[in-house]
Amino acid sequence: MADSREVMNIRQASQYLGVSPDTLYKYVNEQKIPAFKLGNRWRFKKTKLDQWMEEKSSESEAKSRKAKAAGQAAT
Repeated sequence: MADSREVMNIRQASQYLGVSPDTLYKYVNEQKIPAFKLGNRWRFKKTKLDQWMEEKSSESEAKSRKAKAAGQAAT
């Protein structure tokens, strides 16, 4: 199972994150997601992906709270 591995390849990481490999390559090229190259192949540490997802989730929640507060202040 892909999520039981500490280091994943593109295919495994894309399945774990629920995005296509093409989307994952895009994120890597834009340096939006933590990854490293081993030889000429991209690799992803599960712990780093989990941390990244937690940070993105927290950012989304903060933006949502801010937008809600701004909406309430406007009314």
